[in-house]
Amino acid sequence: MEVQGKIIVLNETESVGTKEFKKRLLVVQTDEQYPQTIPVEFTQDKTSLLNNFNIGDFVKIGINLRGAEWKGRYFANINGWKIDKTDSTLTPQQQMPDREEVNIVELQDDGLPF
Repeated sequence: MEVQGKIIVLNETESVGTKEFKKRLLVVQTDEQYPQTIPVEFTQDKTSLLNNFNIGDFVKIGINLRGAEWKGRYFANINGWKIDKTDSTLTPQQQMPDREEVNIVELQDDGLPF
């Protein structure tokens, strides 16, 4: 899965627990009708991927969704594993193909009346 947006928060790497688990938080804001603020966590060796990025950069992030249950409560995490800069002159929506438009063309091409 991927998420695209502008970096609005870029924390330093933290070490957690006795085993020195490393994590680093990045928050992106999407560019859509109702912008979303999405926290993405990079862990262990992936924290260094964020070293060349700054607040205000437009990025595309490869993510995995993780979930867990603990004592009857459920938690979700968004973990980043890849990050690339995108063209800041184009919004993330402009960089992605419009799927609705593609589907309309496919329906017109197959000759079905619906």
